[in-house]
Amino acid sequence: MAMYIEYKLSDIENIIPEIIQNLHSNIVLFEGEMGAGKTTLIKSLVKQMGSSDEVSSPTFSLVNEYLLPDNQKIYHFDLYRLEDEEEALDFGIEEYLYDKNSWVFIEWFKIIEPILPKNSQKIRIIVKNSDTRILEIL
Repeated sequence: MAMYIEYKLSDIENIIPEIIQNLHSNIVLFEGEMGAGKTTLIKSLVKQMGSSDEVSSPTFSLVNEYLLPDNQKIYHFDLYRLEDEEEALDFGIEEYLYDKNSWVFIEWFKIIEPILPKNSQKIRIIVKNSDTRILEIL
């Protein structure tokens, strides 16, 4: 069942504990239009999960890695620039998807949807207005 959270961009830190509490998969897929706040949300998640690493969009590198205090890792993908599923397979995305000891956060995941594990969880960000978003946890 979907869960909805409405929030102002300035209050994003306050909704993170509720999001984390409602994650049932280590693979989280972020959906939303360009500029909706996917990377901003991921930055807040990574920080509140305990990483002190600097979070940035992996648009050009495809993946960024963040270390958590318990030596777990978060892999943050931005697949916007991929042409097809084959490109993802070529750089070994399956190794990340089936690593049960790490978190995998993926922006622009539609191109690899056929190879995603069934237990992946989606978070949709809907732009209500310039400073308000609706988060849908599916």
